[in-house]
Parts: sequence; structure tokens; C-alpha cells
Amino acid sequence: MRMLLKVSIDTEKGNQAFRDGTLQKLVQWAREELQPEAAFFSPSGGKRTAYFVFDMQDASRLPSIAEPFFETVGAQIELAPAMDFDDVQAGSQRAQEVMKNFP
Repeated sequence: MRMLLKVSIDTEKGNQAFRDGTLQKLVQWAREELQPEAAFFSPSGGKRTAYFVFDMQDASRLPSIAEPFFETVGAQIELAPAMDFDDVQAGSQRAQEVMKNFP
């Protein structure tokens, strides 16, 4: 399933990780581990933030994805299913069919 992972990095731990090279290693690890179809990096809420769109076939992967961010940079993580435009169109058509059964 396509997922959107938002990683907000603790400023103090992120500063240290940036200085010692750990942050760069963590981003490279995420690139290799997640093989994201897209990755974006931006400040959000005053924190370094990364967004990864990737395919997660098995929910049991979540701990091995989240722990490096928690442990290394004290990150806050949000993970949610995500749709592209084609998914929205297909889902909307199915939703319209289902809603025909309701007043």
C-alpha cells in the first residue's frame, strides 16, 4: 500500500546528527530501505522534516522503519495511507456506487 511518512526531527538531536554526519547517513539509509517513489525535505513547524512516499506491503515493517528515526534524531513520525490521482478517481467511483444505497 502506498504510504506517506512524515518525519519531524528534534532540533537539538538533529543539529548534533547533522554535525557528526549521522543525519546524512540516516537519510541515505531511508532512501535505500524505503525505495520511495518520492522524497521531499522542508522545514515544518520549525523542525527539519522529511516526507517519503513509499510502498509498504507489510505492516510489520513499521518498527524497523520508525526506530532508526526515533533513536537517532528523536523524531516524531506520522504515517498514513496515501492516494495518487488515479487512486482518488477509482475510489470516488466506488464511493458513488456505495452511496446509491443510502438516502
